[in-house]
Amino acid sequence: MPRDEPARSVSRAAAEALLARRYAPAAVAATAWERLEPWEVARVRLAGPGVPERLIVKWVRAHPDRTRSARWRVRTEVAALRFLADDLGFGAAPRLITADIATGVVVLEDLGPRVPLDGVLREGGAAAHRERLLAFARVRGELGAASAGRAEDYYARRAALGAVDPAADRAGRWSGFRDEGIRVAARIGAEISGGAGRELEVALGELAEPRGFLALSNGDPEANNVLVHASGAPDARLIDFEFAGYTHALHDAVCLFVPGPGWLSVGDAIGIGAGDAYRRALAAGVPEAQDDARYGRGLAAACVSYALVRLCRVPTLDGRAPGDGSRPQLVATLEAAARTAGAFRALPRLAGWAWRAAEALRRRWPDADVDLSAVPAYAPRGR
Repeated sequence: MPRDEPARSVSRAAAEALLARRYAPAAVAATAWERLEPWEVARVRLAGPGVPERLIVKWVRAHPDRTRSARWRVRTEVAALRFLADDLGFGAAPRLITADIATGVVVLEDLGPRVPLDGVLREGGAAAHRERLLAFARVRGELGAASAGRAEDYYARRAALGAVDPAADRAGRWSGFRDEGIRVAARIGAEISGGAGRELEVALGELAEPRGFLALSNGDPEANNVLVHASGAPDARLIDFEFAGYTHALHDAVCLFVPGPGWLSVGDAIGIGAGDAYRRALAAGVPEAQDDARYGRGLAAACVSYALVRLCRVPTLDGRAPGDGSRPQLVATLEAAARTAGAFRALPRLAGWAWRAAEALRRRWPDADVDLSAVPAYAPRGR
């Protein structure tokens, strides 16, 4: 596919027609397209008086999890970006310029020259980009602080565009995988029972009833959905609100403490300062974040819940060749969740279970029985 053409899932003509309705057709006629692969995104260059020089055109593809349709995700992104800009005055996300839900095309403010944080970290390492990591943590907390207590306003906007289920948003789109994670834990010899089982009920209850911690998330808080300057000011902007919804705010903090799919480690969030940066920013709008017991319990619950979801991958990883980086990455995920619970003195029996589950995987996959303490922060997962 030529780099200057949108993917087949949307025609260039549909995108140009949308731009022509927003701007003068003559400006659109001079359009140049630059694909920003591997995403379904293009940078569009226009020409003419009073016309932005550059915009971002995004089109929605069929998502791998297949749980929500393309049009559903366009409606969600449109509602979320309008809510952030018009209702909250939140400036750390792209402005929505225009959209066509029927064709799945969204036109956004171009936030260049910012680039995705994950690429910056892969190239330069965490030590060289500590200030950008802190900006990443702060903007996550700022989103929670700005949006807390405004769920009704958001869902009024979202419902105006089509049916939505706030309860499903609150649970999170991966919540159904937790039950499978519990079953997998039993199959690998790390059943969640006794005190750990009782603490799991507490943890899931905490996540299901966030109370003051109920806040808007973009639904995918990993570093690939945050844009930063590769050099210069360490500010940050959030992108990709296709799966936005109100949920427990501390789901957005998990990525600071527990490695996501692309990382073997995210280091010590407390030592780096990212944990405190997030918490201070969140507490500006969520006073409950100042309560050590509630904050620690909620964060530990969110981290263990995430680890349970990732545990579902054991059958897939069983089929991979020894040495595949996904195996030690899953061990690292469980151990990071356990360390986080320990650092906040929360859910100790559930933390003990996570250590036991990690040990069970080390025995199951001898190639994953490696010293993770020596892995640097934001070391990419190997293959």
